[in-house]
Amino acid sequence: MLLAVVLAVALVLPPAPTGRVNDYAGLLQPSERQGLESFLAEREAATGTQMAIALFRSLEGESVEDVANRLFQKWRLGHKGLDNGVLLVVFLQDRKLRIEVGYGLEAVLTDAEADQIIRNAIAPRFREQRYAAGLEAGAVAVYERIAPGGARPPVDTGARERRQARGESSAQVYLLTFLALIGVTVGGLALEASRQRGYTAARRGWGRSGPGIWYGGGWGSGGGGGWSGGGGGFSGGGGSSGGGGASGSW
Repeated sequence: MLLAVVLAVALVLPPAPTGRVNDYAGLLQPSERQGLESFLAEREAATGTQMAIALFRSLEGESVEDVANRLFQKWRLGHKGLDNGVLLVVFLQDRKLRIEVGYGLEAVLTDAEADQIIRNAIAPRFREQRYAAGLEAGAVAVYERIAPGGARPPVDTGARERRQARGESSAQVYLLTFLALIGVTVGGLALEASRQRGYTAARRGWGRSGPGIWYGGGWGSGGGGGWSGGGGGFSGGGGSSGGGGASGSW
């Protein structure tokens, strides 16, 4: 029931678009949108890297990281096997934004560099309500990072496998730790129960313990491990992202 409620209130994401600049907030003038669209199309043709921009009114209570990752996955930005897509997503009412980076570009557009682009190129212009200028500056900075001089960027085709392998390894560690905690807890409870039975029998002179034995073991709650696998395909051409990039606000 709870899951159904959560799914019902989740932000509904639009289907894969036909353009690179998608203004669901009605923020940009037609000329501004077309200017950005032309720039992104030209850069994609020159570098092979696909970048899309999405503008929304509100996060509807969700996290910018989750929504950006889901949107990247739904739109499948980049090219299959290369994972060379980038998504810039903005939420006006929340004053939050994120640059989501495909697996194959994580080495050339690191989380720290994505954060710098947000802080230095986009956020200052957004604070002045110069949204089109901020989006343009952000897009220019992204392509300067991944394709300096207009050259095609080196793509790390093994990044997805390495990240997924790290995720599987972490999951195994958490599982083994969880099973060990269960074993220690059950063993401790059994030992305490045995000691209490002996104590009761000694006081009452019974050969076995009677009803109502108190099992007095006490532990605090064990903190369960939490992990998430960043998987899946995101792209107009079948690319993927594992959650690389950076978030910010203005």
